[in-house]
Amino acid sequence: MAFKGVDYYNIDALLSDEEKMTRNTVREFLEREVEPLVVSAFHREEPLNMRELAPKLGSMGILGSIFPREYGGAAVNYVSAGLISQELERVDSSLRSFVEVNKGLVMYPIWKYGSEEQKQKWLPLIARGQAIACFGLTEPNHGSDVASIETTARKDGSRWIINGTKQWISEASIADVALVWARTDDGIRGFLVERGTEGFSQTFQQRKGSMRVGDVGELGFSDCAVPAENILPGATRLRAVFSCLNQARYGIAWGAIGAAMDCYETALNYAKERKQFGVPIASFQLVQEKLVDMLVEITKAQLLAYRLGRLMDEGKATYAQISLAKKNNIAVARMCARTARELLGANGISLDYSPVRHMANIESVYTYQGTDHIHTLIIGQDITGVSAVGGRQA
Repeated sequence: MAFKGVDYYNIDALLSDEEKMTRNTVREFLEREVEPLVVSAFHREEPLNMRELAPKLGSMGILGSIFPREYGGAAVNYVSAGLISQELERVDSSLRSFVEVNKGLVMYPIWKYGSEEQKQKWLPLIARGQAIACFGLTEPNHGSDVASIETTARKDGSRWIINGTKQWISEASIADVALVWARTDDGIRGFLVERGTEGFSQTFQQRKGSMRVGDVGELGFSDCAVPAENILPGATRLRAVFSCLNQARYGIAWGAIGAAMDCYETALNYAKERKQFGVPIASFQLVQEKLVDMLVEITKAQLLAYRLGRLMDEGKATYAQISLAKKNNIAVARMCARTARELLGANGISLDYSPVRHMANIESVYTYQGTDHIHTLIIGQDITGVSAVGGRQA
């Protein structure tokens, strides 16, 4: 393996042999099969061929990592799943996003809130990479304010009629099934909408400065009729939506470490090799200060994610703890990407080096699955008991 990891506090000693083996296997696969494809795909804004790659991810247990084997999962723990996310985002945020969407935002709600028929139909297919899924929540006019989404679904006999638009949806144009959240007379509910359904359109969104190796786009619904059995029967409250988001936010907290580590390693190696005034720039005090700042923050982020992973495995993690990890670790990744780009000087803007790509990607991750402001308010409400959104009591 070319990448040896960043582990200043010997956190590896806290991991089981199985957890380390999972991480190392994924790392080797990504370096061999995926990493060489990323740079040119980012430059051209041509998404990776997930029809080809998804079955490979599925065969390794990456897509269904945390789910029971009876549904095609690999039944690994949350720490292992986090380490997988770390390795995916070390290569590119879009890759980690693809896995988290399919695993945390679609498979998880089907597994937790779906009927047995829905579980048997979709979970094994998605886990094996034989079907690609997307999560339709964000709209042109509504992102953070989930409760105000405008997409509607009305009951019409034995079917539901959906109307509305979803935007900034990962895997929008290629998904075989979309889990779509819509407003009904009984609140916001989740619906499984299959590719090719009449009235359902899927569009690729171009001209993005971020997440350029991933498929991002728009979902449209114009009198789109789906069978009544396509509704998630157990997702009857808005809390179901947030439980899905928490799964993805957990993966992001780990993924951010991967991006930060890659930026740090790139900057460290460059500083040792790049000479100015006759000496490596690593010998300059200001350069060492920046490298140390990166390492300190990465180490704190690693410990935060590790502890959160153990809490997740014990079933004790709270939504606010997940928000804290997402908020902190994305801030760390942002800082490391920016600092690494700076240390590389003019070379920092070249796609021959990864920091500028991470810097662009992490801006999307900073915004989606809850903006930094939203996570601040989630934590603030948790510690004060007072909602800062309209001053409502918790």
